[in-house]
Amino acid sequence: MATSYKVLGQSAPSATTNTDVYTVPSARESVISTIVIANRAATAGTFRLAVRPNGEAIADQHYLAYDVAIAANDSTTLTLGLTLDATDVITFYASSANMSINVSGSEIS
Repeated sequence: MATSYKVLGQSAPSATTNTDVYTVPSARESVISTIVIANRAATAGTFRLAVRPNGEAIADQHYLAYDVAIAANDSTTLTLGLTLDATDVITFYASSANMSINVSGSEIS
């Protein structure tokens, strides 16, 4: 098995839109080590973070974080060790267009 350590996904999505940040490629597994969410705005905002197994339609059970407040010009770092299988999807939702998300970890093939 080969393991690649890397930035798995980055996004600065539109406001109030579910955005797929990372999908595990077929025939691979991933370990998500860190997710950093930055609020680039001068006002506070909120975010949602979900993991959708096998790309399922988003549902209540998928949320890791829901409407979590993030202060103006601040960031939140989540150190997870989250394990994902092929076709699992990380989905991000932000209350404003001034948030960014970075997902780091490893892909195993």
